[in-house]
Amino acid sequence: MRAGVNEFCGERLTQVRESLAITKVALATIVGVSPATITNWESGKQSPEAAKLETLSSAVNVPTHWFLRPIEKYGDTPSFFRTLASTSKAAQGVSKVKLEWMFEISDLLQHWLDWTQVNLPIVTTPYHLLEDEDIEELAMATRMAMGLGEGPVSNVVLSMENNGIICSRGDIGYAKMDGVSRWNSRDNRPYVFLANDKANGIRSRFDAAHELGHVVMHRFVEQLDKKNIAEIERQANYFASAFLLPATSFARELSHPNLESLVALKPRWKVSVSAMVMRCHQLDIIDERVKTNLFKRISAKGWRTLEPYDNKIPIERPRLLNRAIQMLVDSGGISKQDLLDKLGFSANTLEALCGLEENYFENNLNDPGNLIQFRGAISGGSSKKAAAKVLPFEKSKA
Repeated sequence: MRAGVNEFCGERLTQVRESLAITKVALATIVGVSPATITNWESGKQSPEAAKLETLSSAVNVPTHWFLRPIEKYGDTPSFFRTLASTSKAAQGVSKVKLEWMFEISDLLQHWLDWTQVNLPIVTTPYHLLEDEDIEELAMATRMAMGLGEGPVSNVVLSMENNGIICSRGDIGYAKMDGVSRWNSRDNRPYVFLANDKANGIRSRFDAAHELGHVVMHRFVEQLDKKNIAEIERQANYFASAFLLPATSFARELSHPNLESLVALKPRWKVSVSAMVMRCHQLDIIDERVKTNLFKRISAKGWRTLEPYDNKIPIERPRLLNRAIQMLVDSGGISKQDLLDKLGFSANTLEALCGLEENYFENNLNDPGNLIQFRGAISGGSSKKAAAKVLPFEKSKA
């Protein structure tokens, strides 16, 4: 047997294959090897020869040197998938890898930049002991910690980023996968990846609030299984409702709600009519009979898939990773080429995960960059942080 590239990391191959939702058989066909060879490469029993590594790199569109970097460990806390119970393993695999890549990008950027501190309530109560009244209080406590008051949240994702949560958004390729979240035990920081696939700004805000619920309430859950998934997802949904529609201020605007009054409130609260109906029922503003009748009318109007104003509320875009990359390039004395090399990912992967414009890294790629550099970290590759911070966002208005 010929010797392969010794430094090859099989886990990298598993990551990129899962990110593309491609089977071992399909990848083997593209690369020109057997499925057993792909299995052996991923397990570490074999390594590809240099020529095959080039072919593999081209097939999955990542640099060859990316396969030679060992994968850092960021703890074994579980990932929480929006609509987890009905989501395929392939969809979970795609979003899980994107979250892991966010960890890695953030870890590398933190050599040079400091993120905003995490401002969230610390909840140590086991999830199974949380009652709905507790979730109401936690949602309000989260609002207060984030400086949001009791009114509508103008931008959920921006509010999360302003309070230390690293967010990203992108395509997954599965309509039933809405998002995934996880705490990174290395930097004690939560990360959230939101799916673009539904392209609905209103529902995406609820997805973000749902993941925020997981981040706040389920940080110390050790494992997910069939016994607890349903309740954990229900709690996150309840939290999202309570966070987006606070009991006192939302109820104050309703007395005898009908579809017309809820539609009128939708641009203000930026929450779906269906979610407002559920919230009215949670707050005992309407009874079960009225809730059922309202949902029948929603179905009759065809609003289960598209409600009024759904196309008028833009999708909220994360800004933190985008701003960090541009700050380093524009003001930090590092060229796009050097940054791309240090991060190790392909240009299109970084552009997607960091919310950069398409072909961002191709523009002026050969520019030598600013000859004035940060002290220490960037030019020397040291892990010591330079005295730099990501520029602050404007505060999200309550």
